[in-house]
Amino acid sequence: MSYIDEMLSFNKQFVSSKQYVCFSCSGRPEKKIAILACMDTRLVEILPAALNFKNGDVILIKNAGARISHPFGSIMRSLLIAVYELGVEHILVIGHHDCKVEGMTSAGLVQKMASRNIPQEKIDFIEACGVNIDKWLKGFESVEKSIEDTVKTIKHHPLFPCDIDVRGFIMNPSTGKLDEVKTKTS
Repeated sequence: MSYIDEMLSFNKQFVSSKQYVCFSCSGRPEKKIAILACMDTRLVEILPAALNFKNGDVILIKNAGARISHPFGSIMRSLLIAVYELGVEHILVIGHHDCKVEGMTSAGLVQKMASRNIPQEKIDFIEACGVNIDKWLKGFESVEKSIEDTVKTIKHHPLFPCDIDVRGFIMNPSTGKLDEVKTKTS
């Protein structure tokens, strides 16, 4: 049995025994906070525990590196919807130490694609469609700079209201300790 099959089997039992009841909430963030965090598996449980939030308290958006790689992509869209439709008043951008996206190169990722039998023609096609593979798949050199850049992207977005508190942090994925990344004004 695969892990997915095990999950599906558990899900049937979860629903039939009504274990979902304790997770009931309105769908709006009670604390009026949205968090953009890295998708690293070490943050799955420590992030909510270290920040004292539970189901229904915050909107949690996760992606590789807690980055906004394009100002008009799905992450920024989700944040705008969180603000305008769901009442978010505060946004936290949370990266972490020892992030696997730090130092990652697009060339290295493309090489791994080739080793999994993705032909160069498909990569060339993506670029012919106007996607710059180097920019789209690159990591970052410094988690501090990446968090600072993401905070600036949010704050300076033409559709983003100036009355929303946006702050960046770096978490220790072992202890949950947060350190704020101060952004320079500009």
